[in-house]
Amino acid sequence: MPTIEPTGQVLGATVHGLDLSQPLSDADFASLLRALGEHGVLRIPGQRIEARHLRDFSLRFGPIQTGMADRFRDAAVPEVGILSNIVEDGRPIGLADAGQDWHTDMSYTATKGFVNVLYAVKVPMRDGKPLGDTLFANMHAAYEGLPVEVKQRLAGMTATHDFNIFWERMRTRPGSARAPLTPEQRAKRPPAVHPVFMTHPITGRTVLYCNPGYAERINELDEAESARMLDFLFAHQLQEKYLHAHHWTEGDVLIWDHIGTLHNAIPDYRPDEPRMMLRCQVMAQQVFDPGFQQRWLKAA
Repeated sequence: MPTIEPTGQVLGATVHGLDLSQPLSDADFASLLRALGEHGVLRIPGQRIEARHLRDFSLRFGPIQTGMADRFRDAAVPEVGILSNIVEDGRPIGLADAGQDWHTDMSYTATKGFVNVLYAVKVPMRDGKPLGDTLFANMHAAYEGLPVEVKQRLAGMTATHDFNIFWERMRTRPGSARAPLTPEQRAKRPPAVHPVFMTHPITGRTVLYCNPGYAERINELDEAESARMLDFLFAHQLQEKYLHAHHWTEGDVLIWDHIGTLHNAIPDYRPDEPRMMLRCQVMAQQVFDPGFQQRWLKAA
């Protein structure tokens, strides 16, 4: 049975006693699922695994998203994506994963993201310190810290999340060669609507599900009030007291909960400082299913 060592901060715990090259027992999975809800970010250090092990471990949490371009996927295990700044023969071997600012993966789709599972293959170092931290914000705590009048005002309201917000932000950065999304491309990623306040499927507590990366409008408010409220929510949820930084070590497997956290990957490393992660993006069809919850959360 794994042991869970909390960071003592607002998020995060280290999981000891797991070898992810071996199948995960039902009891261990139930323990991890409960810890994920409680701590939001789980680090499993010291792993020496292949892409197939990462896939098999990730599939315990639900179906894996497969939208990444083929050239950024493991050729033998296409469910596993490659995040990297490494260039070989003039071509990047992976998708850049830093510089997007604060967001929640896949909130712009009707089926939300559930967890990201990353395996650190190469971590850039400088002066003996790791680079490329991933920052997290706790959305359980952010909801609980909202003024009562804001909770009452927004109860039952929804927000529209749109991929094009992220795309336009990246496109207009200095040096970007991105073109605007075509109508056909936008049609493939239509906006999605989700509650501003959501019941977390593991903890049963309320979270603030409204991130600056993709949320564009609170639908039940007029445009001006929506803009003011979003500005307030985004500033509120990124207060220092809600934040946690993960410092990567090669061999880390990191799991984080998209429903209960936001994240931001810090691009503080140069092109000649190689970074490489293997990733599985798990979608949330399964975790909201009552049968899944009855089996795994009651067991936990």
